[in-house]
Amino acid sequence: MRAAVTCALLALSFLVGVPVAAGDRVDDLTKVLTTSSNDKTRLAAAVSLARLGDKRVLKPLVGALSDPNPQIRAVAATGLGKLGHKAALPQLKNTANDDLDENVRTAAKEAAISVAKANQLPEPWPSETAVAKPKKGKAGFGTSPHALEDQADTFVFINSSADDSPGKADKKTREANAGILRDFFMGQFRANPALCTTAEDAKKLNLTARHLDLSVVKLEVVTTATHIELEAQLRLAISDEKGKMLSFVSGGAKVSVAKNKYNPKYMPNMRRDALEGAARGLYDKLLSQLRDHSDS
Repeated sequence: MRAAVTCALLALSFLVGVPVAAGDRVDDLTKVLTTSSNDKTRLAAAVSLARLGDKRVLKPLVGALSDPNPQIRAVAATGLGKLGHKAALPQLKNTANDDLDENVRTAAKEAAISVAKANQLPEPWPSETAVAKPKKGKAGFGTSPHALEDQADTFVFINSSADDSPGKADKKTREANAGILRDFFMGQFRANPALCTTAEDAKKLNLTARHLDLSVVKLEVVTTATHIELEAQLRLAISDEKGKMLSFVSGGAKVSVAKNKYNPKYMPNMRRDALEGAARGLYDKLLSQLRDHSDS
């Protein structure tokens, strides 16, 4: 997917500034972008709108920031950055902070910075001058690189990952959902130098182990008058080496698609986005709990 987004953005970078054929294409392209069920067709429309450099493309490109396809959202964000209209700034900031796709968040953040500069507005994300101090002198678990030390101090082991949500999902789907959770958290743990994920390294460092059981407790589709919504709720249980329950964290996330844009083939991606969004929202809480029990 990353390669596809990159190609789309490169295409946009080459197309911006290219003379447009006579005639107003904004209405036609907007109609394609908002009504077509074909991802490639909507992507082409988004790129074409972005290349026009016309202020009238502001509204359709802002709308495309909610498209179910992350490639289209990324192209729309980049197009708004090229357009430079300050009216897009609030939506770009929201997308940069909240979108479930990393590539889209990056594109939106770069676009928001470009729009702010073009309009001589304050930096959307000013650099933080204060650095949080690690709790109890431990290696930091937060997002600030200054809070991290080179050596891990906690061994994290995932005991289980399961989709225990009510409903009629088949075994294959439940296994896929559980795998999404496991892969997300393992990726985050491996990227955090305060954590160790292998028993061999933990033994060398004489680290305390913390065991996790990951569970999907709700994965429900709700149809409203205008949208198809998918809500995911997770429960993450922390126990010690002897199986004693220490604490747990829970929470969730929702994703939605406009009814007139929904296609059943979107559902696997919606499940992934909802699960990863819920996991991302709980990650800092989970690390805080691991930190609180690191001396237990």
